[in-house]
Amino acid sequence: MWHCHGSEGDSDTERISNLSYPWSLKPLITRKSEASSALHAPSKEGDVMHSQHLKSFTLDELENATGNFCPESLIGGGFGFVYKGCINGGPRIDLAVDVKKLKTEGFQGHKEWQREVDYLGRLHHPNLVKFIGYSLEDENSLLIYEYMPNGSLENHLFERGSNVFSWSLRMKIAIGAARGLCFLHDAKDHVIYRDFKASNILLDSGFNAKLSDFGLAREGPKDDRSHVTTEVIGTQGYAAPEYLPSESNRPPYRFTKTQE
Repeated sequence: MWHCHGSEGDSDTERISNLSYPWSLKPLITRKSEASSALHAPSKEGDVMHSQHLKSFTLDELENATGNFCPESLIGGGFGFVYKGCINGGPRIDLAVDVKKLKTEGFQGHKEWQREVDYLGRLHHPNLVKFIGYSLEDENSLLIYEYMPNGSLENHLFERGSNVFSWSLRMKIAIGAARGLCFLHDAKDHVIYRDFKASNILLDSGFNAKLSDFGLAREGPKDDRSHVTTEVIGTQGYAAPEYLPSESNRPPYRFTKTQE
């Protein structure tokens, strides 16, 4: 197994800031689109070609970082598998990271990968997970984030045997998550998150909340153009009743919330 060792006194944030991101995604996406007729040119929404300063990793680098994606490195899953890894963060610095290996079968999966890269590549806030880089090689699509040692809020709320949070810590997490949402809604290019839930709220070593997983996000209202959708997006059980298309869909939501 690998181990990460950083210079004494260096925080993960400082180590991440030492990384440089000189690569553009445009040639990679172009080659990916040309190689597969199932994938079309990126649309304006979630267009990864807008992300210009992200670090590109080879698949070999990420295999080395995660012990060839060994089961012992697997720390989560959802829209893909999340592995703990260790990369070179600079001279004599090893940086712990989360490596998400996405399930990108078909155009929809690739589109969600594009959104992740686009939004997290250009949005920066203390309550958004820090995006380090990506890998797009053959049929493998991966995303690399700062390592979140305390996992997701969902793990602490629902896993058997997990410690009960104090009320002050609950408030800290709730306020942090709210600040992340507020930033997205108030950003120059408004972003509608659309998948706010406990499993997408990650916790760093100080239990600071950070929003993750932007695969379902989209641009919000811009100028005189409003945003209206009739499609229900997100995880079942978390959509607000007024967002659902019919009264018949509301009882399951109420039941789910009652069980919390």
